[in-house]
Amino acid sequence: MAVKLSSLRFCWRIPKLVSSNAYISSICCENKIQSHPETYQNQSDSSEFEAKIQFLKNKLHPDSLVSVLDSTPDLNSSIKLFKWASLQNRFNHTADTYYRIILKLGMAGNVEEMEGFCNEMVNDKCSGFGESLLALIDSFIKNHRLNETLRVLYVMNLSSFKPSIGVFNTIMGALLEEKKEFKDVLFVYKEMVKSGILPDIDTMNYLLDSLFEAGRVDTALDQYRRLHKKGCNPNSRTFEILISSLVARNRVEESIILLDEMFQIGCEPDLSFYIRVIPIFYRLQNIEVGMKLFRMMRASNISPDSATCAALINCLCEYLHLDDATKLFEEMIDCGWSPEEETFLDIVNGFCKLNKFTEAIMFLEEKNVIDTPPYNTLLEAVCTTGNFSMANSMFYRMFGRNITEASSCNIFIRFLCENAAISKALKFLCRMIVSFFVPDSATYSALIIGNCRVGKFEDALQLFSTVRSKCWVLDSVSYAELVECLCQRENTREAAKVFCYMSRNGCALQSTSFDKLIKETCASGKVDGATRLLSMAYYSGTVCFCSTYNSIMQGLFKLGHIDDLLVMVSKMMIVGCAFNEETYCTLIQSMSALNQVADSVSFFNLMLEEGFLPCSDTLVCLLRCLAKYSQVHLILSSLDKLTSKPEILDSVTYNLLINGLWGEGYKNEAKQLLDLMLEKGWVPDATTHALLMGSVSKEEFEIQKSAYENNGTCDEHVVKEADPLWQDIMQHYFKGAWKFKVLLKDYSMFPGAKAVLDAEIPPIHGALIQCMSEH
Repeated sequence: MAVKLSSLRFCWRIPKLVSSNAYISSICCENKIQSHPETYQNQSDSSEFEAKIQFLKNKLHPDSLVSVLDSTPDLNSSIKLFKWASLQNRFNHTADTYYRIILKLGMAGNVEEMEGFCNEMVNDKCSGFGESLLALIDSFIKNHRLNETLRVLYVMNLSSFKPSIGVFNTIMGALLEEKKEFKDVLFVYKEMVKSGILPDIDTMNYLLDSLFEAGRVDTALDQYRRLHKKGCNPNSRTFEILISSLVARNRVEESIILLDEMFQIGCEPDLSFYIRVIPIFYRLQNIEVGMKLFRMMRASNISPDSATCAALINCLCEYLHLDDATKLFEEMIDCGWSPEEETFLDIVNGFCKLNKFTEAIMFLEEKNVIDTPPYNTLLEAVCTTGNFSMANSMFYRMFGRNITEASSCNIFIRFLCENAAISKALKFLCRMIVSFFVPDSATYSALIIGNCRVGKFEDALQLFSTVRSKCWVLDSVSYAELVECLCQRENTREAAKVFCYMSRNGCALQSTSFDKLIKETCASGKVDGATRLLSMAYYSGTVCFCSTYNSIMQGLFKLGHIDDLLVMVSKMMIVGCAFNEETYCTLIQSMSALNQVADSVSFFNLMLEEGFLPCSDTLVCLLRCLAKYSQVHLILSSLDKLTSKPEILDSVTYNLLINGLWGEGYKNEAKQLLDLMLEKGWVPDATTHALLMGSVSKEEFEIQKSAYENNGTCDEHVVKEADPLWQDIMQHYFKGAWKFKVLLKDYSMFPGAKAVLDAEIPPIHGALIQCMSEH
């Protein structure tokens, strides 16, 4: 039967449920075929192509066509040959010829034409088309062409050929392994349902795994609860997926419930379950569950492989189950496995955490370990205890067995230097040099620490000069130690040189050490130098504290370089360094000094919103700036926050606030502050007195003052005329200021007090007399 080529124009489409964004993009590197047939270049020589046509004319048969197609690397030529054969009389394509051309198209990523040929093969009812489709799926999966696999599956499901459940499971497994989208896995599952095949537990495990990967946790748990309705019983793999996925999403309690369910239904865990789940519970520090599973594995007939044993030993040692770890180690030896170096290190670390140093060295010697790293780990742990005798004995024990290396010597030298035993370190170093040892950068780093800790910073600098001449770099600890030592001795110039050298080599300085360097540099007046160091810190990866920026900003403020200060603020914002109280205080003082009222108030409000409060000096600076422009009322909304912190406001700030608010017409608010001030026992200053008394006419005040000063008494008429003023002032004064002895002792400060007392003006006289009698 002749092939109808016209039908190739109508390609079946896979539903939108399947991801198709990559169907045209993939390219087969092996065949080096372009992915778009429209742009195919005929890479074969025309004479060669004609020779193949001539060969097929003389011997056209499916087997010969397959042979020619296999020997034709160019896709365009292969398609031409295939179509030429289709037009020949008495020739019919077979499933094998279709397989060859479909595979070539799929491997080139030409899924549209590939799908068309698949449909042609099915429509032609070629013998064995089902097996060809299965072979195509297998080939595409092996070559990671999963989008092409889904197209072939779709065509297969529309045909009369029904694949087994194993085919669907294989495709789902491949999709999960390649981390494809959930909709692709769901597509395969739906195709299986459409074909009338019931899922098995492997299918459901793939579906559960995919649901968890897609973040659909509740849906996955619902599917698990409905397994029995689909005739499936959960197995070890099911619980492995459920437990590990729930733990990964911090739903630990649910994972433990599922583990109990696993035990209740009698599901026997397999090796994969133990390998994956035991470390999870160890990482969660749920040692009880981890050990229960470990003992179950030991009690079963399951024997973990070498890698699994090493992983379990690591977990056991981390949580100090040394007995179980060493037993498992012995089992590894009995099985003929050679443990890796990391396994020895795990066990030695476990012994060291328990301070069982003798047991650790016995373990190494009994196992005839001759590798240096486990011994170095043990030596370092002994040195950490600060026990010189034990460390010395340990080192020479290693030395006697010819196990020591340069790293071993450096560990011991570092130990001596960190304990300020620089003289012992130098003597030991001399002996080691005579034996075999060549000092390196780690040696010099240790010696620099030793000299810094005994105050020999000049020797430390000389050592650093050698380090620099050899183009070495210091380790982070010795680097920080040298910088801090130089800063403490106010040798910031040399400290800056050390920092510059290390920064150029990409070494970051500890934040605390860099903070000290900047503070000392600014304190010495070299603010510009500190700014340059800050720029180097950014490129070397040194993380800066907020206090580091503050030191530079304060230095710039003192120099009057406000523009540079604002640039520093911008840098803080760019690197995400949050402002603190000191930052805001510096900014407020800077803006106030420039008489920038709006900016001062903005920074003040931001400071309060962040939960910070200004110091007294900053507040005074702000108030004086605001008062100069009669803008004190701008911070009225913030007064409650200020007055709630008694340590913030002192008598000076109270006077400035009262003065400013009264002068700006906010008299009620000024009076409230006056009450609070008097409750603290503070007396308003002369300026505030004058302002308050200025609420009556100047003439009235002068009459009253003259009457008191000249006669010592006050005419009743005058007092009565002044009554509104004094009643207003005294009512506010006596409410909180119950120490009126202060007022009455200094009549020049408050002359109206005696006038009120002499004239017996009600109701203030009675209140004053009562207050005086109480105190």
